[in-house]
Amino acid sequence: MKKMLPIIDIHELLNIYKQPNMLIFDVSNSNDAKDNYDKKHLDGAVFVDLNTQLAAIKSDVSDGGRHPLPTVEYFAETLQNLGISSDSHIVIYDDKNGANAAARFWWMLKSAGHQKVQVLNGGFQQAEKAGFPVNDKIPTAKIVGKYKTESWKLPLAVISDVVQNSQNEDFTVIDVREAARYQGDYEPIDLVAGHIPGAINIPFTTNLDENGLFLPADILKEKYAPFFKSKLPENIIVHCGSGVTACHTLLAIDYAGLPIPKLYVGSWSEWSRNFDNQ
Repeated sequence: MKKMLPIIDIHELLNIYKQPNMLIFDVSNSNDAKDNYDKKHLDGAVFVDLNTQLAAIKSDVSDGGRHPLPTVEYFAETLQNLGISSDSHIVIYDDKNGANAAARFWWMLKSAGHQKVQVLNGGFQQAEKAGFPVNDKIPTAKIVGKYKTESWKLPLAVISDVVQNSQNEDFTVIDVREAARYQGDYEPIDLVAGHIPGAINIPFTTNLDENGLFLPADILKEKYAPFFKSKLPENIIVHCGSGVTACHTLLAIDYAGLPIPKLYVGSWSEWSRNFDNQ
């Protein structure tokens, strides 16, 4: 059986989206994301909220960052409430070309052991441009049986791992934030500007072309494969501001056919509240 690619093109989705096991989710994330969804979304799409369903936000950001993972038990309950079963074919989109919370939901589903999950290439804008049906009808998720998963199955790094290895020549820490944030020129979200000592900068936006579509898999492989020639997959740690857009780079790496490295969920939002500016 051919392996399902983690990225799906809008024209492919148009051909299959009415299949009975297909579920589509809008995981756009902004202050007005839910209002925008209520006004228009892809036909049949159910809204998923990053802050309440895909994270366990705490008042103390220094412990786990701005978007720490929920427990796997909580996530399993969320999947059940969204009508997701183990054989569901899930397609996820957002309004940031799949670069934001769509990639986070993809990572969480993959890490929970879900097999058939894809992110829509180009997100909502590409789908609307291609003529995918859009409306304001709010579908009701059909609650199914308990989703069985017991642990996160994809590799994770915690702050102590990064402290110990960020400047170890056998490890690579990849910061996917824009260059200006990495360089400390400005910081629009967190309290301190800068980057983790030893981290290199590969902005997640470089995974996309000028139209906001993922680069071809072979180009992404050419881009990321050299890291895997010199480092073990478990020695590559990817982070961003709060463990969301880092998943975009993990998605690109998986699309390239390479092993998925470790995600440091706490990312700069956690690190910068525990250590001085670097």
